[in-house]
Amino acid sequence: MAFGPDQFVPPVLVLGLGNVLLGDDGVGPALLREVCGLYAGVPGVECVDGGTQGMALLGYLAGREAVIILDAYAGGQNAGVVSVLEGPEVLGGGVTRSTTAHEGNAGELLAIAQLLGELPERIFLVGIEPERVRTELGLSERVASALPGALVRTCGVVEQVLAELRAEMMA
Repeated sequence: MAFGPDQFVPPVLVLGLGNVLLGDDGVGPALLREVCGLYAGVPGVECVDGGTQGMALLGYLAGREAVIILDAYAGGQNAGVVSVLEGPEVLGGGVTRSTTAHEGNAGELLAIAQLLGELPERIFLVGIEPERVRTELGLSERVASALPGALVRTCGVVEQVLAELRAEMMA
């Protein structure tokens, strides 16, 4: 994906990552569908289902003010626990190891973007602790029941970023 010099790049990218064929690893795309339903038509926000594209998503990060990644996040909590990581937490080990079963995890993508100088200033991860990452369709009951809370937390992050961007434009 490449934007032309005259093409508007929405400042906020909401990026869903995960493999829907691996059970709870598909939570990122599932949560993204809900977020997109609420932010469709909002000019400052773009929703992208990154699936398992890994480094092919690098072009989506360029020119952004913020990226909000939605993904399964194995942080050692109980299944279904929603975590929100920001900035250094995301870059400093939060997602730099392989947290899920898909290739090209968020940590690798962000590390390469940082190396290339294309990493947005504001970086967030809204993650849900998976219960089962194995070949199967659909989310486990615990992870599926965490989606409404994760949606509220994601919208909170989006609204926070949009408010900060508006304040910066007014200053």
